[in-house]
Amino acid sequence: MPAHQATSQHLAGVYPFVADGGLGHRGPIIGVDLNADALWHFSPWESYADTTDRGTFSTNILVLGAYRSGKSATVKTLVTRSLAFGHQAVVPSDAKGEWVVVADAIPGGTVIRLGGGTTARLNPLDRGPRRTGTTDEQHEQMVKQRRIATLISLVQMTLGGTRLTAVEHAVIHEALHRCITTTGDHPTLRGVYEQLGVIAADATGDFRLAEAAVQPRFVLRRFVDGDLSGLFEDESTVAFDDQAPIVVVDTSELFARGDLVAQLTQVCTTAWIQAVVSDRSAHRTRYVIREEGWRDMTSLASLQMYQQWLKLSRHYGISNIVILHKMGDLDAVGDADSQERNLAYSIAADIENKFIFRSNTQEQHALRTRLNMPAPHVDMARQLRKGEFLAYVGQYAYLVDCFATSTQWEYDLFQTDDALTTPDRDTDTTPPADLDTLWPTPTSETTDRVDAELDGWLTSWKELS
Repeated sequence: MPAHQATSQHLAGVYPFVADGGLGHRGPIIGVDLNADALWHFSPWESYADTTDRGTFSTNILVLGAYRSGKSATVKTLVTRSLAFGHQAVVPSDAKGEWVVVADAIPGGTVIRLGGGTTARLNPLDRGPRRTGTTDEQHEQMVKQRRIATLISLVQMTLGGTRLTAVEHAVIHEALHRCITTTGDHPTLRGVYEQLGVIAADATGDFRLAEAAVQPRFVLRRFVDGDLSGLFEDESTVAFDDQAPIVVVDTSELFARGDLVAQLTQVCTTAWIQAVVSDRSAHRTRYVIREEGWRDMTSLASLQMYQQWLKLSRHYGISNIVILHKMGDLDAVGDADSQERNLAYSIAADIENKFIFRSNTQEQHALRTRLNMPAPHVDMARQLRKGEFLAYVGQYAYLVDCFATSTQWEYDLFQTDDALTTPDRDTDTTPPADLDTLWPTPTSETTDRVDAELDGWLTSWKELS
């Protein structure tokens, strides 16, 4: 056949050029774009600053995928490779202790351990640094809202998500105000607990406040004298190192005590972290990694605080990484069709940047309805290999293989399947013996009884043995 010549414009109509241009080369390398066969770079701050149609309007990231799909290793790859670009990382609650290994491997990494005999305490009612660009009134209002939201979340969560009455809200406000006044603006859970006791025992005051103070006081007693004592009830004994490349709060000792303790712990540690990192004047960009992200959404008060925190993330230079195993995790939030559950689903769906890993078959409906994923992408998510994910950044989607660029050092450091190694797996690599050495050799005593041929051995040798 004679050669055919044409312009690229006409050839594009015959065979469209489908290789995508990608996000460019800003930010750390996360993996390989399998559709474009090119390196895939990503930084939520670079995408937010991008004014083209490749840009996004948020710095937050939703990470969703089944167990052993490579979620945690990919997030650790993103975070650790971003350190060289000047970004920092904070893990408010490391329930499994897997981020502790990463922090120990990074020069300058800091680990704050709670429980397990340590004396470290975190005060979730800490004031935190002064926000730049706010008036005294605005700053005081922000601190007050964070403190009261923390108290309401702790009480509601302990009561099984029961909403507090207007009088119970009022008495918590009153106890917090009295504690702030008596401590010189250094309120603690112990101080609020004591003030609730004063209100409950005051026979000359409003009897409705006295009655309403009983329930919240019993809840806070758990932090003062109960199974959570010695952790959050007094002034902080540790400080946040804002110069450290990564700060991890190790709560693995506490999470073994049950789901409720885990949820209460996560509220307290997250409130403390929010108080110390939400300072725009620091001019720092930080990842805040929220493992088991649904634990931050267990009451209406915590949901509203969580939603507000996500909205203010870009204002403070923060990228929240919310990690879920499946959308069904949010079914633990409130009752079916309740305001709490609908708000939880709305928060997850509104996170613009999404990393979708391999999902189970029963998750396909949720991906289509809750996240509005196209049907071909949902089918693809079911077949993804470990370390592969669909990345939704703004209006575009990318198919990325993270492990394609991982070094052995990274892979060994980030993998979290040690406990799942099969103990009875046959790892003997010795080649099998030659079959002839196993063949029975008839002796003079057995010659008459055993036929040395195959049929005779199979039928009679077992009887002799």
